[in-house]
Amino acid sequence: MNTSALPAALAEIVDDFQAVTEPERLQLLLEFSRELPELPDRLKDHPELMEQVVECQSPLFLTIETEQSDGGPARSVRLFFKAPPEAPTTRGFASVLHEGLDGLSPAEILAVPDDMPELLGLTRAITPLRMRGMTAMLGRIKRKVAALPQQS
Repeated sequence: MNTSALPAALAEIVDDFQAVTEPERLQLLLEFSRELPELPDRLKDHPELMEQVVECQSPLFLTIETEQSDGGPARSVRLFFKAPPEAPTTRGFASVLHEGLDGLSPAEILAVPDDMPELLGLTRAITPLRMRGMTAMLGRIKRKVAALPQQS
């Protein structure tokens, strides 16, 4: 599968998934689940600052923040996820998105194809409902990024 349309970090992750067998892909997803960063203190005790992705089978919450560059209008988007440890597939995909998209510009995130989760090659290993949740996470991030105030 062609990953040239993806940002470099996300393309590398997709390539890693595509390079292994289907059972190994599940193991790789579980490894990602253990790497999901903890929430910063400013978000830990403030669930109202995060939005639930209701399409996920497990409770997943996310929010984004932007960082302004000193030299001009370029901004980067920071991603934050909260998912329970007992939901490894949900945490794993959140971690994939965090590692692949965190720190990118709004334009780079909006350019990620909506069907990117399918590129991981997990559609036969994970239930359609879980795949829908994964796709919904990406969609929610893109919706929040699209709603950011435009720079002149």
